[in-house]
Amino acid sequence: MTPAQFDGLMPIVILMGIAVLLFVGGHFASVLLAPKKPSHLKSMPYECGEEPVGSAWSMFNVRFYVVGLIFIIFDVESVLMFPVVTIYREMMERGDGFYILDVLLSFIAILVMGIAYCWKKGDLDWVKSFQVSVKNNK
Repeated sequence: MTPAQFDGLMPIVILMGIAVLLFVGGHFASVLLAPKKPSHLKSMPYECGEEPVGSAWSMFNVRFYVVGLIFIIFDVESVLMFPVVTIYREMMERGDGFYILDVLLSFIAILVMGIAYCWKKGDLDWVKSFQVSVKNNK
């Protein structure tokens, strides 16, 4: 490593060292200075000032997680369109605007097909009804 490279990295190394020292120093200061008076009241789970009643374990409908995951997937994919939109004018001036538009519309078409699939499958229904189809036996 040349001295010029070392001089360029030295501020980063110094800041990393300061960060580690602040973390370790703060941790040891809290261990040494924090009051240690355990009690039954402090070991109880805090639930907005209410007395905890019953078990903390309860059954949740999986639908909450499925809808949440679908939202996150489509939210992140829609955020991925913003960088393309920001360079669209520049690409238009270079002559690649229709290519970018084609890619963007293809991406939106895939998103629409994905949401239509989730909708058809019933994953977006808050209350899912299970209907048994009756087939005629001949």
